[in-house]
Amino acid sequence: MDLPRDIPPEQSLIEYPCRFPIKVMGANVEGYVSAMVAVARAFDPGFDEATVEHRPSKAGNYLGLTLTVYVTSREQLDEVYRTLTTHPMVKVVL
Repeated sequence: MDLPRDIPPEQSLIEYPCRFPIKVMGANVEGYVSAMVAVARAFDPGFDEATVEHRPSKAGNYLGLTLTVYVTSREQLDEVYRTLTTHPMVKVVL
């Protein structure tokens, strides 16, 4: 899914640079959290793993994470979303 790129910066509701929360859902398996932290750090070298919010599903099969990533542009934010949505451990990105 390509995101629209025709929104002029002056009409964007997001002011860059900013810390942007991204919700990610995946199977609650070994290595999932560290893989998502690695993705976040690829775009935000100062990303602090201690800031990751964890929400397991009712049955515990899935784990929702909130990664608050420092982004400097719409292009960078789009690339973070693309990278997360194509990651094999990720089911949903919001």
